Amino acid sequence: MIPRTATEHLYRLTRGFPIVSVTGPRQSGKTTLARAAFPHLPYVNLERPAELALAEDDPLGFLGHYPDGVILDEIQRCPLLFSYLQAEVDEDGRMGRFVITGSQQFGMNARISQSLAGRVGALTLLPFSIGELTTVERCPDAPDDLLWQGLYPPIYDRDVDPTTWYDNYVQTYLERDLRDLSAVQDLSLFRRFLMLCAGRTGQLVNYASLASDAGVDPKTARSWLSLLATSFIIQLVVPHHRNLNKRLVKSPKLYFLDPGLAASLIGVTDVTQIAAHPLRGPLFETLIFTELLKARVHRGQNPRITFWRDNHGHEVDFLIEGEHQLHGVEVKSGATVVPGSLKWLRYFADLATELTCQLSLVHGGDQQGESHGIRLVRWPEVESILIDPS
Repeated sequence: MIPRTATEHLYRLTRGFPIVSVTGPRQSGKTTLARAAFPHLPYVNLERPAELALAEDDPLGFLGHYPDGVILDEIQRCPLLFSYLQAEVDEDGRMGRFVITGSQQFGMNARISQSLAGRVGALTLLPFSIGELTTVERCPDAPDDLLWQGLYPPIYDRDVDPTTWYDNYVQTYLERDLRDLSAVQDLSLFRRFLMLCAGRTGQLVNYASLASDAGVDPKTARSWLSLLATSFIIQLVVPHHRNLNKRLVKSPKLYFLDPGLAASLIGVTDVTQIAAHPLRGPLFETLIFTELLKARVHRGQNPRITFWRDNHGHEVDFLIEGEHQLHGVEVKSGATVVPGSLKWLRYFADLATELTCQLSLVHGGDQQGESHGIRLVRWPEVESILIDPS
């Protein structure tokens, strides 16, 4: 097993909460992490019909089989258990007794809010980070390999072609998660919508354009984007709230939570296609976004990632809010840092003179150091400087 950064935060949660939830995309390693972190706890998979039937028929008796706690995998399959867990932990009082996992944050979060508010410590587990792969010497040397392979654990612990794996991943998502989450009737139309979203990763969301291209109305497009976010396929990043005397865009930016999945959906079937692909830049930006996100959520920190863009096209890709300062991050996929690479960060710095800012350029080459007060960061090292921008 490749050690996960989130393990330390998971242990911290068990000291302060009777129940710990681990949510995240399918195949991000939730079950592996839970079983490795708590080998003393029995494990129950509620996607197995027999286990689910026992829990649904007699939830009190089911929990009674595990007086010292249990790992309940995909608990959203049995909503009835949430109310019984509330009574169980309130009466018992021990911390870290139950570990619950799920791949659908809507079903988990809604039921936790209804029945288990204040009793659950939450962890979001995303696919591997660059740092985790580097620790075990499994990280590719070239960014294009990561843009094609992505960072889902099965790509690194099985002998499987990424294209084949992602095709099956998407099919499983369409046939299982969507069936549970919504009343999407036309799965082929939704697949087209998903592919169109992949082609827009790293870009501002234009709901009307996306809806038109997909052949649905804007209301449906918004609903389907919400479904994709609920099931950890994408995340919408909102613009920063400070206008700095400029008119800002109001639309969010769309990012896939794994560049390999996005690459597969836009038709990339081999790493050699990445270098000349017109979406290489957005895919690289998607990779860096996911690394920034993992650096925060795997340590239990609020991501607080936004972006800044005015109506003239001046933009800083990411702003991360710390306790005492703002961290601006610009992303360039090229291997060479040229003066123009720094222009938007320098422009933003001139506007934000009343703020304490730390500025970084993350790029696809090897150059390090500082230029015009802006730190130059190699792509494999993004996590090391952005774990805590405060």
